[in-house]
Amino acid sequence: MEIKEAKGKLGILVVGVGGAVSSTFIAGTLAVRKGQGKPIGSITQLATIRLGKRNENRFPKIKDVVPLADLKDLEFGGWDIFPEDIYQAAMHAEVLKKEDLDKVKDELEAIRPFTGVFDQEYVKRLHGTHVKKGKTRWDLVEEVREDIRKFKEEKHCERIVVMWAASTEVYIPMSEEHKGLSVFEKALKENNTAVISPSMCYAYAALAEGCPFIMGAPNLCVDIPAMWEFAAQKKVPICGKDYKTGQTMLKTVLAPMLKTRMLGLSGWFSTNILGNRDGEVLDDPGSFKTKEVSKLSVIDTILQPELYPDLYGDVYHKVRINYYPPRKDNKEGWDNIDLFGWLGYPMQLKVDFLCRDSILAAPLCLDLVLFADLAARCGFSGIQTWLSFYFKSPMHDFETIPEHDLFIQYSKLKNTLRTIIGEKTIDHME
Repeated sequence: MEIKEAKGKLGILVVGVGGAVSSTFIAGTLAVRKGQGKPIGSITQLATIRLGKRNENRFPKIKDVVPLADLKDLEFGGWDIFPEDIYQAAMHAEVLKKEDLDKVKDELEAIRPFTGVFDQEYVKRLHGTHVKKGKTRWDLVEEVREDIRKFKEEKHCERIVVMWAASTEVYIPMSEEHKGLSVFEKALKENNTAVISPSMCYAYAALAEGCPFIMGAPNLCVDIPAMWEFAAQKKVPICGKDYKTGQTMLKTVLAPMLKTRMLGLSGWFSTNILGNRDGEVLDDPGSFKTKEVSKLSVIDTILQPELYPDLYGDVYHKVRINYYPPRKDNKEGWDNIDLFGWLGYPMQLKVDFLCRDSILAAPLCLDLVLFADLAARCGFSGIQTWLSFYFKSPMHDFETIPEHDLFIQYSKLKNTLRTIIGEKTIDHME
């Protein structure tokens, strides 16, 4: 496989660059490359990969054998509907301590967001003050494209990756305007705001500029036929959707455990409390529905109730998210799982995950931008199913069943990397 060299600077443009996830990701990456912290949670920076047979004892770090961009070559920027620089935004988010932020304060203060694409109807709990003025969705796309070109020129970047790390938009179903590129572009130009969301403006603009696009929220956005067609036309990788961090990550571990042991499931009740901007946005029923659909899809896909009706044919699955400002970014995800075993005797499993949402998401962001850039340099385009490991709702076309099992996803990720570097894939048969 021919892989273009990762030469020159790689620009990372983040939608929602001033949010808790983005500011934590950027500040942490800057700290790591200055030797002020460790990239814990990042597969690209810490994980090893087995090459060849087990008895060959070849377990190099991924970053030592896969031609990824170097952290020193990353340039950060992005868009936000609030004007704060990233130091101010990170202080406001209260995820990282001031003493840690001060180590990279100058670099963070230098990152100021472009004005964001904003529509109150799509994020009802936020009130943007730093927003674009385009009259139509098409005008807004053109403004975003100009921002990408400007950033690339001013920062002397060879390549750009665009990542969505902004709030969850209200739920919208797939419509006829999403099913083909020509009708989608017509809706953009006619300013059909009912079916063209702000996130779609960013995704279309990124693809138009030849930039890989990563969708980190559960919004309907790049997971539509129009975008698949555009990505294929532009030969650009896309991936998503909704970063898999806390409670859903545990579901993709625990549900396969039940299935592999052929244990039955009666019900799974999940509730969350969280603060910060993410919790405030999800307090709106429209945005919550988008997130709920993403979270609910995991168990059914893993357990395959149509194949195992006696075990999983009547599962009651409930998800709740509660806005609780005192918790800020320190989310708590609580699960009550009612299962049954031999002769149908009931058991229970209870999990209480007191996690830090942005601390879990930040290393995912780093891995995804490096892998998306790698995919582009490998000539990959369209949906990158090998990156499903990172998402709650792995993107797939209408003919493909998504894989949710975390360990199968991880195996696929590593086998793709082995293929890229010319090594044999591993099936664990020997």
